[in-house]
Amino acid sequence: MSELDGLPGEETQAGRLARIIRVDHAGEYGARRIYEGQLAVLGRGAKGDLLRHMLEQEVAHLTTFNDLIVARRVRPTALLPFWHLAGFALGAVTAAMGEKAAMACTVAVEEAIDDHYAAQEAEVVGSEPELSATIATFRAEEAEHRDIGLAHGAEQAPGYRLMSAVIKAGCRAAIRISEKI
Repeated sequence: MSELDGLPGEETQAGRLARIIRVDHAGEYGARRIYEGQLAVLGRGAKGDLLRHMLEQEVAHLTTFNDLIVARRVRPTALLPFWHLAGFALGAVTAAMGEKAAMACTVAVEEAIDDHYAAQEAEVVGSEPELSATIATFRAEEAEHRDIGLAHGAEQAPGYRLMSAVIKAGCRAAIRISEKI
């Protein structure tokens, strides 16, 4: 057992924080890659500036979690090479389906992340006020991205409900996997 392990079935505070930082780092890395994929397809169109704005925020989030990975000595997920490809592919494919599909992807991802960040914020609010405040700030920015997607026709994308459900399920699976691996 490592120092991050408690009793079987019990997670220590250090283990909990490592899990949170690892998965948030992976998620922000994946989000950056999704927007990079969307920009590769739509970067010259009217949505380019909007996508660049959201990408800039994701890069700032990733920088914060890069710093936390180092400062807290947390092992990043071993799946970063996979998220590198999968994130870009998700962004590029949905953008190739059209601007509304790209926005539908944004809405689905950000709704899954909002739920995830809300649970984390509640988990660390008393014990890690600085991390809790960071998560709250990032959660508000992710909600802004969701709202931008909705304002730009996400729900009018062909197959919106199915696409949203599949992307959200993928996000939830990525979260669970990145917490551990």
